[in-house]
Amino acid sequence: MQFTYSDSNTNGHLILWKNDPHFDRFFFGKDRPNKLLTIAWNTGENQQIKIDGINYNFPSKSVLPLMVNQSFTFTNPKNIVAWQFNRDFYCIVDHDKEVSCVGFIFYGLESPIFLHLTENLQRKFQLLLDVFLEEIETKDNIQMEMLQMLLKRLIILVTRQAKLEFVDHKEISEDKFDVIRDYNILVENHFKEQHSVQFYADHLHKSPKTLSNYFALYHHQSPLAVIQQRIILEAKRLLMYTESSAKEIAYELGFEEVAHFSNYFKNQTGMAPSEFKQHQHA
Repeated sequence: MQFTYSDSNTNGHLILWKNDPHFDRFFFGKDRPNKLLTIAWNTGENQQIKIDGINYNFPSKSVLPLMVNQSFTFTNPKNIVAWQFNRDFYCIVDHDKEVSCVGFIFYGLESPIFLHLTENLQRKFQLLLDVFLEEIETKDNIQMEMLQMLLKRLIILVTRQAKLEFVDHKEISEDKFDVIRDYNILVENHFKEQHSVQFYADHLHKSPKTLSNYFALYHHQSPLAVIQQRIILEAKRLLMYTESSAKEIAYELGFEEVAHFSNYFKNQTGMAPSEFKQHQHA
């Protein structure tokens, strides 16, 4: 079942999915007009999730944050509870960057991250879900404020668990971690035009070497690898989900020559763009 809240004044949208056999997302198809972040909770047994053509195990009783531009399907969507929201709905509440739309769980970690829920956390999620269901059906002049407050609570719970599982605060301080997150946000916004670490380092007022040291502390892939993998991910999405030619994709991703793009893609994936496309449609 799908529960929806929309505000015509702000264009804010919140969707709550529960026991729906049709829940999925195809960014380059039917769902592209809706720029929705997703928090998915697998309430049932282990199942598979396919994200941008790659299969992952989605463990039982775990939570997964998903980005706006990711396409995904589940083997058993009826066991998924999911919250989806756009920036206009939540980023009105933008005073706390850790739990805002540019926050930790969406830009601070390599995707995908499957977060284990303890029995105590499962209880909190269930209580929160019950209140969400009640409030999304309550039509009054403070409904949006109530739903925003509940969503913030949800993001705080997910953020705390993500930091507990993935961040060693003995090794990396908050200020260094903020730089890593800001770097990831910059790459997301500029990877189609800017392919060098120097561009991002200049915007962050850090040297490329300093960025590399921060990423190493965090046991993260290198700053250059972040750019390269984001470019390749977008290329794969365009090859899988659109009819764009290699020349059109090369231009969209900032390559002046299609040959340069093809060589870049093959060096990163082991396949030429045409081979990758044929393999996906085989």
